[in-house]
Amino acid sequence: MSAALIEARGVSKVLAGIVPVTLVQDISLAILPREFIAITGPSGSGKSSLLYLLGLLDLPTTGEVLIDGQSTTVMTEDERAEVRLTRLGFVFQFHFLLPEFSITENVALPMRALGRLPPRAIVARAEELLDSFGLGDHRHKTPDQLSGGQRQRVAVARALANDPPVILADEPTGSLDSVSTTQVFGILRDLVALRGKTVVAVTHDLNLASQMHRRIHVVDGRLANDETAAAPA
Repeated sequence: MSAALIEARGVSKVLAGIVPVTLVQDISLAILPREFIAITGPSGSGKSSLLYLLGLLDLPTTGEVLIDGQSTTVMTEDERAEVRLTRLGFVFQFHFLLPEFSITENVALPMRALGRLPPRAIVARAEELLDSFGLGDHRHKTPDQLSGGQRQRVAVARALANDPPVILADEPTGSLDSVSTTQVFGILRDLVALRGKTVVAVTHDLNLASQMHRRIHVVDGRLANDETAAAPA
């Protein structure tokens, strides 16, 4: 069995207040290489909260998240930021592209933040990623000059900028029409099948979830079901 890329051990997230609110409650799971995983559940069930914990965008109240076998709980925020930049890529429902930058500059941002490549190599890789998603002719455009589906493809390219092994997506097709949904879902599927990535996606779309290798179902912040439908590609 492959070593886990991400492991949650007894992870809970509670919002403090006069009446504390539990978002995630005592979830343990392991994310393995080349998995294509759907996180499903009713609205408000804790799906996105779980994804943010797995992606180190939030810290658990109790329990711990391990990346490549290393506990992130004991890391400094700078160390966690480096893990996010090198090991994890993020795609959100609303792409969060910076409107004042070209799409090439948007894709380049994670590489500039990491600071491991010279400027020319950063631009070359950004353009290569855009070309691979059929966006090469748009490289000088700003996000507002693209369709919703094109913007989401740019977001996927940005998530791949530092070549992380894991892509975490929060409702990546939630704001798209049916044609763009099919295109973006196909791209995510190909990241696993052709590029060997692991993709974990929160989705309300049960049709899409049914086409993924593994389905993690969350209800009231708890892990209700963890079903592997087929062997990873």
